[in-house]
Amino acid sequence: MKTLPILLKDGYKVGHKFQYPEGTTLVYSNLTPRKSRDKGIEEIVFFGLQYFIKEYLIEQFNTNFFQRPKDEVLKTYARRIDNYLGKDSISYDHIAALHDLGYLPLEIKALPEGTLVPMRVPIFTIKNTLPEFFWLTNMLETLLSAILWKPCTSATTAFQYLKTFNRYAAETVGADNSFIPWQGHDFSFRGMSGIEDAVMSGAGHLLSFAGSDTIPAIDFLEQYYNANCETELIGGSVPATEHSVMCMGTQDNEIGTFERLITEVYPAGVVSIVSDTWDFWQVITEFLPELKEKILVRNGKVVIRPDSGDPVKIIAGDPEAPIGSPEYKGAIECMWEIFGGTITEKGYKLLDGHIGLIYGDSITTERQLAILESLKQKGFASYNVVLGIGSYTYEYVTRDTFGFAMKATYGEVNGIGRDIYKDPKTDDGTKKSAKGLMQIYRDAVTGKLTLKDQCTWEEEAQGELKTIFKDGELTIDWTLAAIRNTVQQHAAYTTKAATEAIPAIE
Repeated sequence: MKTLPILLKDGYKVGHKFQYPEGTTLVYSNLTPRKSRDKGIEEIVFFGLQYFIKEYLIEQFNTNFFQRPKDEVLKTYARRIDNYLGKDSISYDHIAALHDLGYLPLEIKALPEGTLVPMRVPIFTIKNTLPEFFWLTNMLETLLSAILWKPCTSATTAFQYLKTFNRYAAETVGADNSFIPWQGHDFSFRGMSGIEDAVMSGAGHLLSFAGSDTIPAIDFLEQYYNANCETELIGGSVPATEHSVMCMGTQDNEIGTFERLITEVYPAGVVSIVSDTWDFWQVITEFLPELKEKILVRNGKVVIRPDSGDPVKIIAGDPEAPIGSPEYKGAIECMWEIFGGTITEKGYKLLDGHIGLIYGDSITTERQLAILESLKQKGFASYNVVLGIGSYTYEYVTRDTFGFAMKATYGEVNGIGRDIYKDPKTDDGTKKSAKGLMQIYRDAVTGKLTLKDQCTWEEEAQGELKTIFKDGELTIDWTLAAIRNTVQQHAAYTTKAATEAIPAIE
């Protein structure tokens, strides 16, 4: 859908220009994650602002506003608002003046994308650079919020999976961390709220992992984050079946379908085969032993994919099942009994490289932890499984998951500065805002980002916030590689702290 970007706002924003005190010349605002509703997460991964700037502030405003004839723009805007609020309910001189100017007179100062940001610390500030366009700052609140909360939230969620995979690899595998980028695989595309939602979320996933079935997330990172699939790994996957393929092969000849796939269609390389179309445990206990030699002589890996049931019990075993049964042992133990494997430097069992398992149905961070811990308790390394992360994880969130909100904290009226804030008595403190100009700095003791508000302009000019957009131009252009490096550094630090605090189980 193409529309005037000046109309991408909540309806009540239309009249705010006329409601500010007479003589207002500056509005200074910020976007902040105010409160985590996800237990154990007190920092978010900042991601998505560069996309917002390139796509909306530059591309859409240039193409669909500044480069369109002024009369056409004003007619389109007036038609919409006159039929929304009532004819001649407001004047349009400010819209005409912005079109005449030819660019957005704004300055955005932000933290580097990929940064781990504590709750109640702003990720960016925004202000107008020309006094007559004070109204523009908070007019963009709706669009900024709508676009940014999701990639930040998904990037933060993926980071939680990454930390857990890192920890269990360190405890059960050793120094080799090469498989971790493939352990978390994005299966969310079909369950997301539209294409842009899926792509932004999928890009957030790819800050921590390489495995993804959301193909356009790769295009997104090339277009907006200077990535290049020909020179770096952005995202990838492997050939994989679906239930329609297996069903078309018929239940009576299911093992024939397996054999044809691994010997004729994919005689080499990795292939993932959905294995619960009818009887998953028959596949594990009958088909795999019969196909064992054909699997072991392949130059590649056959990946078994269960897709129903309780993933913890399917993968690691059900202690309430009959002792000695496949259900009691779980898929990994059964596959070890068939194929064997190696022992990692940490002393845990790792399946032969010709066979593996992926599970991608209803995997949550809690189930991820339960699966890896259960495998560890049974003596199996974390690298025995790949987990698919779907829309149940990436879509079952809201803006309030981390309390993202954009608020004005400083303004100027008739040349005099005002520190402004909100602090509702009926609130629990979540909606209490900072006050005045802001500086973000790293605490010398904790190393964490910290907010200092009610700053002078000299203080505001210092710290971690850097100008990334000013007067229609992008001033810093982040790359995927740089952002990933930041995320990986954060993950490595937290993994080191976690593994030092939690001794390995002998």
